[in-house]
Amino acid sequence: MTSRCRMERLALTLVLLSVSCSASEYEYLSWKSDAYSRGYGKAPQCVDIPQDLRLCHAVGYDQMLLPNLLEHETMAEVKQQASSWVPLVHKSCHPGTQVFLCSLFAPVCLERPIFPCRWLCEAVRDGCTPIMESFGFPWPEMLACDKFPQDDVCIAMTQPNATESPNPTGFSSICPPCDNEMKSDAMLEHMCASEFAFKTKIKEVTRENMDRKVVLQKRKKMLKTGNLKKKDMKSLVLYLKNGADCPCQQLDNLGNQYLIMGRKVDKQFLLTGIHKWDKSSKEFKKAIKKLKTYKCPAFENVFK
Repeated sequence: MTSRCRMERLALTLVLLSVSCSASEYEYLSWKSDAYSRGYGKAPQCVDIPQDLRLCHAVGYDQMLLPNLLEHETMAEVKQQASSWVPLVHKSCHPGTQVFLCSLFAPVCLERPIFPCRWLCEAVRDGCTPIMESFGFPWPEMLACDKFPQDDVCIAMTQPNATESPNPTGFSSICPPCDNEMKSDAMLEHMCASEFAFKTKIKEVTRENMDRKVVLQKRKKMLKTGNLKKKDMKSLVLYLKNGADCPCQQLDNLGNQYLIMGRKVDKQFLLTGIHKWDKSSKEFKKAIKKLKTYKCPAFENVFK
């Protein structure tokens, strides 16, 4: 083995060990040959991971290859596409979510990059899809798991038979739109994943099949209009997708005012976030103030 190859293997080993401090142990399986160089307009470069690439800035290594493994050729495109995934990582739907995504968005800076293992993709997809569906987003085609290697060259986080956790869904039992994170960044991410947002009270909550039906008061103070029309606003009903049985403390008290967010998916309006309207909270006030100037990622460009 040449000294260059030894250095590359050593570098990859150090990278994987450094990332493992935030999850479980990685494995280096082998190289994927020639897949990276096909179809790119320019040669790969090793560049610093910028601080504002929030998805991968703290992943455990400092540099990445550009173009990346999702065919993004500029850092601006990487940031725009990757920002849509930050809220999902915060939901902790699978311990390998950040590793899987960053192996594609910000691949380790080596001349012969490797792809994530297919089973890691499947584990992250199966753990996170319920949360994504509750926000009206499908698992995107660009991350179809059958694109990734099964027995050959891949990044692994744990043994395939060790991916299951005591909680098979991989996330908190609280309904995802109701996990009341009173942090300004988390609230803004919820807002960005929503098409509309307003301040209002809740009239009644009922169960409808596997969903919860949320009927709102007529009076609403709009913060983000989106595609809502006046006729929609008059009798707006939101559905908590697959939320018939999961806890949502906010829906237990119909006397409070709430910041309510939603999206239209097919012919239904989905509840994507709900926070108590709490002016005594510094984080809440900060989120509302920043909302006017906050630049959201374009989710529709990612989740196709």
